[in-house]
Amino acid sequence: MRNCNLHRFFIFLTFGFLTVFQAFSQSGEKLLRFKYKAGDNYRVLSTVNETVKVNGRLNHTAEIINRVSAHISEVDKNNRGLNEATFTTMENSKSASNTGTLTYGEEYESKYWRSERGIYEISNEYFMPVVRDVPTFPEKAVKPGDSWTANGHEAHDLRRTFANDEPFKVPFTATYTYLRDEEGVSSDSKHEKKTFQVLSAKYSLSFEAPIPENFYNYIDDFPVTTMGYSNQTIWWDNEKGQIDHYTEDFRIIMETYLGNQYDFQGKAHAEVTEFERTATEAVLAEVLEKVKDLDLQDVSVTKSEKGLTISVENIQFKPNSAELLESEKQKIDKIAKIIENYPNDLLISGHTALSGTAESCQILSEERADSVANYMIKTGVRDKYHIYTQGFGARVPIASNATKEGMAKNRRVEITILDK
Repeated sequence: MRNCNLHRFFIFLTFGFLTVFQAFSQSGEKLLRFKYKAGDNYRVLSTVNETVKVNGRLNHTAEIINRVSAHISEVDKNNRGLNEATFTTMENSKSASNTGTLTYGEEYESKYWRSERGIYEISNEYFMPVVRDVPTFPEKAVKPGDSWTANGHEAHDLRRTFANDEPFKVPFTATYTYLRDEEGVSSDSKHEKKTFQVLSAKYSLSFEAPIPENFYNYIDDFPVTTMGYSNQTIWWDNEKGQIDHYTEDFRIIMETYLGNQYDFQGKAHAEVTEFERTATEAVLAEVLEKVKDLDLQDVSVTKSEKGLTISVENIQFKPNSAELLESEKQKIDKIAKIIENYPNDLLISGHTALSGTAESCQILSEERADSVANYMIKTGVRDKYHIYTQGFGARVPIASNATKEGMAKNRRVEITILDK
């Protein structure tokens, strides 16, 4: 999964889950298939290290985290899975207390069918995922050493830069090789050993786009030539019928009508894991009981749109700072004991009471979210790639700011166990 910054996202590969049986022939061949089961949930988390050049000059380098959270809502009679997915891109926090936390980014919703061989059926209203039909499996069973080819395409989001109102599609033909079987440890469980089918997937891009019919509606420019390559190694789990993890090196060069050139080059790696939904009545009751048993004061628990949210109200920091008091660290330690049973990613949201300017409230809310996240990373609750932050300033009060009690409630940090 990769991301080319500069207002477009190269978000790679979404995957599916469970239905068809793995097939073996007498010769040890395997029938490689995605396997879907209605109700399954999965997450793809990729890290991209990328260099971007504009007209031959270095524009920037970045580490970008792409996160896909998906739900299989339906499986049809042809064993296709209907994926309902949320795509999010995150970058390192730029707050004054920046110590490496990831700021939760803009979300993109998508909905698409994917066949058991890996072929997409997706409407033009959706811009994610960018790379489609990779991997695509052959009709017949294969064994190590076998190769095959299949068509695919990239669908780039150029709405902001070039005012395209539909994905800009670049076709390619990928070459696949079943390299070997390999013992390894599953991304889902760092202790469970699995036998993976290791595959290579390679394709080159060489595409000349036609002049668009609505040429005069473009802001300044439009893409004409797209060139590049992608080389991937995929560790496939045929028992589950899904990718376990993959690596990629890529380069994409896009030239425009006015002669501008955008060059994206980098490496990516990703893991695919399953997870359970936490925003249920059963989990809510379970967590509320644990909050009571641990005697956590000024802590509430609610189901939210994103998952199960534990709100720490009247959270205390040292004066004029975002440094947690020792008493609050102890409270976070107790909450950590609750959420250790739910391995989903975490989103830490900071909120302030209405005091000072909107800008100062926003900065303070971000710094305080960072402070809680950094403490949780330091104490091993999650690593930095599985905990994200955002600040809301004073924009989302839960009580009146006209009283001290109300302001204390609004001065809070929310810890959400992410379901999406």
